[in-house]
Amino acid sequence: MADRKFRPEIEVLSAEDVPRRRNWDDADKIRIVEESFVGHRQVSATARRHGVSRSLLTTWRRQYREGELGGEPSPVFAPLTLLPEPGVSDPAACSDVRVEIVLGNGRRLVVPLDVDPTVLARLIAVVDGG
Repeated sequence: MADRKFRPEIEVLSAEDVPRRRNWDDADKIRIVEESFVGHRQVSATARRHGVSRSLLTTWRRQYREGELGGEPSPVFAPLTLLPEPGVSDPAACSDVRVEIVLGNGRRLVVPLDVDPTVLARLIAVVDGG
């Protein structure tokens, strides 16, 4: 004999009830990634602030560094510290001081110490891109 008092309720879930994944455009990804580079240990905090997982933000950061995210990455300059050779008081006073830059593609670029940064950026773009 069937018990009609205690019939279990069945709930049917459909795909329309579940929120869809967000689709981030490249501009938003770049903005979030650049925000995560500011300060120390900002990946988790930035991911939490924008509602993305830390692993997804880490993937975006890798893509950003490798130039896969958005357009072409802009040149990044590393700080340069010149130590004087023994017997030389000011390295900038020497006219023959050169800086050697090793690019990611293995090419080397040797420029004078007093090169204009905008000219250097153009040179790097030509030598590294071609």
